[in-house]
Amino acid sequence: MSCLGVHFAFSADDVAALQGISDEQERLAFLQEELEERYFAGAAEYIAQSDKSWDAMHRTLSNGQLTWDGGTFPLNHTVLAGTPLYSGDDYIMSLKTPEQVKAVASAIEHLTISDFREAYERIDAASYDGEIGDEDFTYTWEWFQDVRALYLRAAAEGRFVLFAVDY
Repeated sequence: MSCLGVHFAFSADDVAALQGISDEQERLAFLQEELEERYFAGAAEYIAQSDKSWDAMHRTLSNGQLTWDGGTFPLNHTVLAGTPLYSGDDYIMSLKTPEQVKAVASAIEHLTISDFREAYERIDAASYDGEIGDEDFTYTWEWFQDVRALYLRAAAEGRFVLFAVDY
């Protein structure tokens, strides 16, 4: 598995289509074969890739752990927390409503590098596959910039945000 994370800012129609598919495997196929292809081909402004930094990013913005419910709203909703749309162990799909997106955007808009660094230092190194340090911090902070910009855009336009990663 590549474990490369992507945030999408989806329209209400796209989310309705995604949620309208009851079979999770079909929902995953729709995401990968329809929505991902369409957004990557013609709506790149509604995509924020996070490579493998999503793991440290979530830990930084929650409680240092890689859990669905760790930390507090709205920061913990930046990556993992939200409504899970897939329950398999090979993929993560976590949806945030426009209201949640606005709250996340407000919480991360003015987050400084020093605030982010302080939170990053609370990552539980024993449970983290990466190597805590300056290189990993910089890598995570740089990818966070695109995620933050996407949340701000999605909040301004009333869009949903879906975090997705093959795991």
